[in-house]
Amino acid sequence: MVTSEFAVTGMTCGHCEKSVREEVSKVAGVENVEVSVQSGRLVVNSATPVSETDVIAAVDEAGYQAVPA
Repeated sequence: MVTSEFAVTGMTCGHCEKSVREEVSKVAGVENVEVSVQSGRLVVNSATPVSETDVIAAVDEAGYQAVPA
């Protein structure tokens, strides 16, 4: 299992978490997504490494900003 972590800015509520989770879950290879509005963290688990660019683009699609942590 490969784990990638990102810092996400702009989230303020549970709906924000859900939006990020749904978009990142669509990225090829992603098996599990954990998002915390309190910590501003996104943790992505996958069997093989996923593209950081694709994860960041998915977070952007949800309306937020992410950078590798």
